[in-house]
Amino acid sequence: MTLTEKVAYLKGLAEGLELDDQTKEAKIFKVIFDILDDLALTVTDIDDTMELFEEHLNAVDEDLDELESFVYEGLDEEYDDDGMFELTCPSCGEDFCVDNEIIDEDYIECPSCGKKLEFDFNEGCECGCDHDEDDE
Repeated sequence: MTLTEKVAYLKGLAEGLELDDQTKEAKIFKVIFDILDDLALTVTDIDDTMELFEEHLNAVDEDLDELESFVYEGLDEEYDDDGMFELTCPSCGEDFCVDNEIIDEDYIECPSCGKKLEFDFNEGCECGCDHDEDDE
């Protein structure tokens, strides 16, 4: 039974009591039933609006899923959240993976060609000036 049906049922029960409309109690009940009726209609309108919002939100969610799969297609294979990084040797072009600890070393050797690859992540700040970040 919906909320509006319950209020209508309650109003019917009150009418079955055959209260005199001129008594104070009957006037109070009439106002209470009018308020309950208005509240039930308002809640029903809110429920209908929420269902509409839910339908639109689901449609937007589906569209976003399609957009994400289009934009991020193939990126999941390149990015791995376990701290591994994919590098390409500039000498032989071979791709290989390293972890954070190896990146912290001054150099690594390419597992394919053995060439010494150096990484310097302390080349100074990005503002274009000549000082190192450590000098600040």
